[in-house]
Amino acid sequence: MQHTPVTIEDQLISKAVREECQWENLPKRLQSILGSKDEWHRRVTAHCIKKRLLWNTCFACKVCKEGEYYEDMMRYLRKNLALFPYHLAEYVCRVMRISPFRYYCDMIFEVMRNEQPYDSIPNFSAADAFRLTGIGRNEFIDIMNKCRSKKIMWKLNKSIAKDFLPTLPVDFPIDPWWGVCLVNFTIEEFKKLSEDEMATIDKICKEEANAYFLFDPEVIKGLYQRGLVYFDVPVYQDDRFKVSKLEGFISNREQSYEDPIEELLYAVFVVSNENSTVAELASTLQADVTQLQAAASFVCRLGWAVKLIDPSSVLHDKIGSPRAVLSDDEDASRASISSTYRSADGEEAQHGDNLGTESSGSRSSHVRVAFIVDANITSYLMMGSVSPGLKSHAVTLYEAGKLGHTSIPDLCQDLSTLEGAKFEGELQEFANHAFSLRCVLECLISGGVATDAIVDTMGSGTLSNDEAVTLLADVNLPDNFGDSLTSQIIEASMVSDAPQEVPLSTEHVPESTKHEAASSTPSVDTTALTETFSSNLNLQNEGKPIPVEGPDTGKGNKKRKKYRVDILRCESLASLTPATLDRLFSRDYDIVVSMIPLPLTTVLPGPSGPVHFGPPSHSSMTQWMKLVLYSTVGIGPLSVILMKGQCLRMLPAPLAGCEKAIIWSWDGSSVGGLGNKFEGNLVKGGILLHCLNCLLKCSAVLVQPLSKHDLDSSGRIVTLDIPLPLKNSDGSIPHFGDELGLPLEENTKLNSLLTKLANNMELKTVGYIRLLKLFKAKDSLKHFSPDNDEKYEWVPLTVEFGFPLFSPKLCNNICKRIVSSQLLQADSLMEQHDAMQCIRKRLKDICALYQATGPAAKLLYQKEQAKEPTRTNKLMNYASGRWNPLVDPSSPISGATSEFQRLKLANRQRCRTEVLSFDGSILRSYTLAPVYEAATRSIDENAPLSTTKSDSDEADSREVILPGLNLLYDGSELHPFDIGACLQARQPVALIAEAAAASASLAPK
Repeated sequence: MQHTPVTIEDQLISKAVREECQWENLPKRLQSILGSKDEWHRRVTAHCIKKRLLWNTCFACKVCKEGEYYEDMMRYLRKNLALFPYHLAEYVCRVMRISPFRYYCDMIFEVMRNEQPYDSIPNFSAADAFRLTGIGRNEFIDIMNKCRSKKIMWKLNKSIAKDFLPTLPVDFPIDPWWGVCLVNFTIEEFKKLSEDEMATIDKICKEEANAYFLFDPEVIKGLYQRGLVYFDVPVYQDDRFKVSKLEGFISNREQSYEDPIEELLYAVFVVSNENSTVAELASTLQADVTQLQAAASFVCRLGWAVKLIDPSSVLHDKIGSPRAVLSDDEDASRASISSTYRSADGEEAQHGDNLGTESSGSRSSHVRVAFIVDANITSYLMMGSVSPGLKSHAVTLYEAGKLGHTSIPDLCQDLSTLEGAKFEGELQEFANHAFSLRCVLECLISGGVATDAIVDTMGSGTLSNDEAVTLLADVNLPDNFGDSLTSQIIEASMVSDAPQEVPLSTEHVPESTKHEAASSTPSVDTTALTETFSSNLNLQNEGKPIPVEGPDTGKGNKKRKKYRVDILRCESLASLTPATLDRLFSRDYDIVVSMIPLPLTTVLPGPSGPVHFGPPSHSSMTQWMKLVLYSTVGIGPLSVILMKGQCLRMLPAPLAGCEKAIIWSWDGSSVGGLGNKFEGNLVKGGILLHCLNCLLKCSAVLVQPLSKHDLDSSGRIVTLDIPLPLKNSDGSIPHFGDELGLPLEENTKLNSLLTKLANNMELKTVGYIRLLKLFKAKDSLKHFSPDNDEKYEWVPLTVEFGFPLFSPKLCNNICKRIVSSQLLQADSLMEQHDAMQCIRKRLKDICALYQATGPAAKLLYQKEQAKEPTRTNKLMNYASGRWNPLVDPSSPISGATSEFQRLKLANRQRCRTEVLSFDGSILRSYTLAPVYEAATRSIDENAPLSTTKSDSDEADSREVILPGLNLLYDGSELHPFDIGACLQARQPVALIAEAAAASASLAPK
């Protein structure tokens, strides 16, 4: 939690303290605010205390005494239940004789005395208190119950709670490199020391090194319990760390007070990397290196991070002096030394986290992958309660925001415990995400190469058997998995005449008749994923390796690079500054992969960052991506785009009379159960007007009308999910219809569509395309038969980038496509990057063209002053002086409720530039004058991508760009669409466009 001064006066005072201004040099304005020199000194002291600064290095040393400063600080910390100031232990522990154990016991007593809940203790304070006192949530509640059982005694004397608090600290692990420091003894304490304790103290005072493992653990334990020694956890700028699982983390509340060290902890969890030193982390975060050292020292105390050290440095270097970290080219044997140490209770443990070639060696030997997920994954992992390990991983991912590559094998092992388990209800969602997560992680770890594949283009050398990584381990798919080939879209069961909002009911796409075979769910075998994966791709032939759908396997044996995968939580990334994120992505990762769906607040890597297998920009996460898809391919469902803020009194022609319609809110907004659906909402035509008016209040809407012939016998749509990438490594396109068992003619149509998609829109990335099965209207419907497959066609509905963890079968199919296309190999990464930049440019162009301030909107809505008053200027329905439906030539297309309007729109006489308009009864097409053609001209998809980009182009704004005019996609082209006659109270559309532009500019960034 970042704290900033809330007033101008506070900002001026903070600046003056940082500049160490004396009272005499303060501006007159500040002197009048403060009133006196003593008040100024008090403000200086308070500022330094909030920053946890050392007295002798801050401005406070000039305005107050050292003892007073630290006493005030400890009162402030106790009042706010803050962390113990370990970085100030030189004075707090040695001089003031306040031990962390006694500090936390007093803190817990104050909470009990005030009868505050355990949740009132901040997260990190509660975790540290539990480590030292052994009092966690259950122990706290038990003590409070014992106190309350005393009844009147508890009300009269709260101090009885002290009787239930521990008198000695509990045993906790101590790393061998921790330093042992002495406090200032009294004469009485010195006289009570034993001979062994005297010898130990003498050794601490005289020896150059005071590392814990140099002393007798039992003697140190006795001294620590009596408060005669304290432990120093030294951290230097050249140290490296590895963040592990957050064992013992307590999820209470975040601190409400200012603490720069605590505020750094969450950022440290996310950006930490065993290959980066503390100084490099500070540079990445643009943080003070001393504060970062204090934060790193604290997480080492709690066991949440492991310091990667050279054991010889513990023996020879002084504690308190900087020590060099083992360099990359030094002998690896030095780094393989393991030291055995004892915890405070004398229990032996292995310390194997030394700095070796695995962690500090050349990073070029590994491909570093970041898998971005959202917080829902953590909730799903906690939901199952199947394995304690899963809960531990979920807590680490949620609180730290990152799960390091060393924890991924354990996570996959814990996920494997779900094999063969049966789930019902909401637990099925947990199962789907768990199976998908394991499938994706093992695919990424393998580098997208099957176990028996010989060649990998990421490096050279000989591939040893122990370097082969299994792509997909044994994961049995439950029978009630859900359908990944058929996508259900939510249908709104809303009553049009009911004033209240009724929850939406979910429509499930049934298993098919013959013409719907593509969307039915095939029976899921319980064989292991790895066996299914290998058999489907024909990767093995009687134990002999064969090529993986590509010609590259004959190039020779090359060493496979190891892939290291970290899981990052997008909400934690969003808390970092954009500059910090850019440095993080560039420093730590070569590849970034995203899940589907991600919230719009997710921070995406920029064009100059690592290769991103996910949304190319934030615009691609909105309905703009559908318009780019339809416009580029020239095929798509009839779609109407409606601006935010409109209120319809009637439906325009393409929507009037439809059986049902799919509606998508532009930015994921929801009203009464509508919107905020990743798959869209399927609503009945009778309530479409009501649904649109509800959504248009908060978002723009994309509507796709459907006739009764577009639905199956149960009134549901039929969809098909095609995994990406479409092309194999040799450029061929597989026959997806063969795997689905489609009829020959329908298979041919599907392959033709996929070929067109692959050729017109390079989708060399991870994700899927959802196809929609629509009725293919003819001029005559006399011989229409619903069983005739020739009457239907597949059109693209949407394209999504990333891994859909909600569908295990689709994730498995995407992993197969990754192997067949060799997508994660070096030769494909640059092609993928260029393809995504091309999509970025198309998205940027279409947003610029159709946004509220774009040329297309200005064409329709910008007012121009006429020299002489004419009939056009007197009209209130149309705000543009450039185009007017009563002046420009037009041609009728269809009536308001005409059936098969999709056919009539497709067969109309077209011109280069036109505007479609609905006057309340007839849908018309208006030809624009040549002077206005440039404003509505279609995007040239073959235009070369400019290699020079401005700074503004590089930065992808997370602001949702809304359309600034109504649009209609007629099945092949996108055109401006005037529906002024349908608006309630004949609203001027120019006013709506102006308001939409203003609201977009005022939206919080």
